[in-house]
Amino acid sequence: MKHFFTLITIGAFMTSFTLFSSIDEVINAMKAGNATDIAKYFDNTVELNMPTKSNNYSKSQAELVLKDFFTTNAVKSFEVMHKGENSGSQYCIGTLVTKNGTYRTTIYMKQKGDKQVLQEITFE
Repeated sequence: MKHFFTLITIGAFMTSFTLFSSIDEVINAMKAGNATDIAKYFDNTVELNMPTKSNNYSKSQAELVLKDFFTTNAVKSFEVMHKGENSGSQYCIGTLVTKNGTYRTTIYMKQKGDKQVLQEITFE
């Protein structure tokens, strides 16, 4: 009986970890201003919305655009205001504080096959 409860506990932990591990890793990379780690989760095309430019980019283009954004706007902090899941998609709304200003940031990820892929980041 003890083994049964142990297995249930481990299963519940693994399920909750799987549901939010991708978005949590993107959030941690956002806090560090690490475009390379964020890009690991990019879908084939990514929508980036920034105050100076907005477009759909390929994975490699989006990584370069995001690196440039973080180079120009060195990250001081990122605070999650709301995080959730809706029909297999994950999203996060937070406040990104940089040396040049504060941005309301939205991250949107969608289930694609067996993994979550990042489809959109908006800095307002």
